[in-house]
Amino acid sequence: MSLSANHPLVDGRTSNSPLVTALRGGKPSRRPVWFMRQAGRSLPEYRKLREGISMLDSCLRPDLASEITLQPVRRHDVDAGIFFSDIVIPLKLAGVDVEIVPGVGPVLGSPVRTAADVANLPELTDEALEPIRQAVALTVAELGTTPLIGFAGAPFTLAAYMVEGKPSRDHLGPRTMMHADPETWTALANWAADASGKFLRAQLEAGASAGQLFDSWAGSLGLADYTKFAAPASARALDHVRDLGAPLIHFGTGTSELLVAMRDVGVDVVGVDYRLPLDEANRRLGGSVPLQGNIDPALLSAPWEVLEAHVREVIAAGESAPGHVVNLGHGVPPETDPEILTRVVELIHSIPVAGATEMNS
Repeated sequence: MSLSANHPLVDGRTSNSPLVTALRGGKPSRRPVWFMRQAGRSLPEYRKLREGISMLDSCLRPDLASEITLQPVRRHDVDAGIFFSDIVIPLKLAGVDVEIVPGVGPVLGSPVRTAADVANLPELTDEALEPIRQAVALTVAELGTTPLIGFAGAPFTLAAYMVEGKPSRDHLGPRTMMHADPETWTALANWAADASGKFLRAQLEAGASAGQLFDSWAGSLGLADYTKFAAPASARALDHVRDLGAPLIHFGTGTSELLVAMRDVGVDVVGVDYRLPLDEANRRLGGSVPLQGNIDPALLSAPWEVLEAHVREVIAAGESAPGHVVNLGHGVPPETDPEILTRVVELIHSIPVAGATEMNS
């Protein structure tokens, strides 16, 4: 199956955009930038909109999810919207008892720790994803030539939450399960892969022009464990969307030692966190794929001259890669001054792309 004739990638609205051009290894007309967690707590208009509404409710109301996705695009002139959602939304839509507790994060009614627990997990149906399709369609209609990036949590991160039942610093539960009960781990990772894959597919079919798999907790794994116990499930999640032909990005935090294995699950672009310079990341990857990243979020609160020098260093290091989408090496901190983000976008757009050909911007 392929995307519909009126999809933004097919009808030409986003196919030559700076973001899609860079994701595909071309030379865009301007240097593309977007920020992870650009929609959210750093924006006063977001806080006002969310007053009295829970996180999961705001993700599942199409009008609200769409408006929150659009806010940073309007304010900052970034080159993409990132669909506003949460990695546990597929769990919620499948019927798993999960809530996002303020100040804590995702909390499950009961953790998933045995073969019986996994066998009892409900299946995510196509019908349950309708609010996601509606939110994406509303958003894409407003974005015009600006691409929307679809979003899903990688199976390891999703399964780690499910085993722990809540956020964890060291992920001992899932790391133990991998070795102590590998069959149950594989069954859980595959369930998470299918849920995330269906979630991402719904977004891409409804109009998103690229997809990103976030593996927030993959950095807790060594290379051998990642390759054996996490990578196959990530590949399975992406198998749900490969036939659509949209560019796919893979990002994790603390994953400097895993970049090659993350690429090898079959993606077009590798996201790099702030810990590893982009020229070194490109060297490790053999110059094989475009990169995304990796401004250090901590420097958003530093003096402007320090931040500007850092942004220019990141861009210079990224020049070695086959393509580069500028981003943070993790999400926007809630206390960030939105005007600083706008200024960073203006700086990035002011730096010309070497060898750029003129395209739609």
